[in-house]
Amino acid sequence: FILDIRDFKKTANIEAVDIAKRLMDFGFHAPTMSWPVAGTLMIEPTESEDKQELDRFCLALICIREEIREIEEGKMDIRLNPLKMSPHTQAQVTATEWDRPYTREQGAFPAPFVRADTKIWPTVGRIDDMYGDKHLVCTCPPILEYF
Repeated sequence: FILDIRDFKKTANIEAVDIAKRLMDFGFHAPTMSWPVAGTLMIEPTESEDKQELDRFCLALICIREEIREIEEGKMDIRLNPLKMSPHTQAQVTATEWDRPYTREQGAFPAPFVRADTKIWPTVGRIDDMYGDKHLVCTCPPILEYF
């Protein structure tokens, strides 16, 4: 099924990529974005997913909708919120400094079913997807510079 996210851009500055990245904080792989329709998410549950997992996914979407509502109502900052700052890595959450206007728990453990003992941590935070799509050749420093 396809979720049309375009209205959230108008009401809360939230785009499909924000929801896709936030789903990673809930332990789900980011769904296909903007295909076949721009500004949408294509959700394709497989027959191998059991009802419990599908229910968990639906709860994640409901939680994300509530976060969007908080932005729409002005309770959460339009730029510095769990959706725009996702995904949240273990390094970010356990760092001494936390400079975000929401709690570490809101960032990393957004629902009761997301627990520390079963959490799948993303290895990197938000990246510039568009830049990566347009620059396919790696311009990284030589590997020896990392040591």
